[in-house]
Amino acid sequence: MAGKYFEELEVGFEIQHEPSRTVTETDNLLFTTLTLNPQPLHLDAEFAKKSIHGQILVNSIFTLGLVVGLSVGDTTLGTTLGNLGFDKTTFPSPVFIGDTITVSTKVLAKRESRTKPDRGIVTFEHRGVNQRGEIVCSCERGAMMQRKT
Repeated sequence: MAGKYFEELEVGFEIQHEPSRTVTETDNLLFTTLTLNPQPLHLDAEFAKKSIHGQILVNSIFTLGLVVGLSVGDTTLGTTLGNLGFDKTTFPSPVFIGDTITVSTKVLAKRESRTKPDRGIVTFEHRGVNQRGEIVCSCERGAMMQRKT
């Protein structure tokens, strides 16, 4: 598997993930409607034109999912036992249709499980940046990671 095991993740480890991903209108429309979010900022171009953004705003929960998803191949693919939580999630800049998001990850902390010797807890910081260099999403994610042994 491409993911890293607990022992392979050291505090301070950083990675720039590839590929980046351009957000499409279909991404935003499908995600917003599948999650039953009727916010017109995400769905109604005429409404959005009159907002402070002047255009449709991409659903922030889609943005969070994309940022975490772009990190999986290099960090947790096949080696995570589950997410434990998301903390300090922020969206400092909006995402618009056509924006390209690039993600980086840093390991902030790690510890062995107190009750299960086959796993450990790792805290990741994921940051999504658009093509203009603006941070569009930042979050800390706690993950229960498999150990090699």
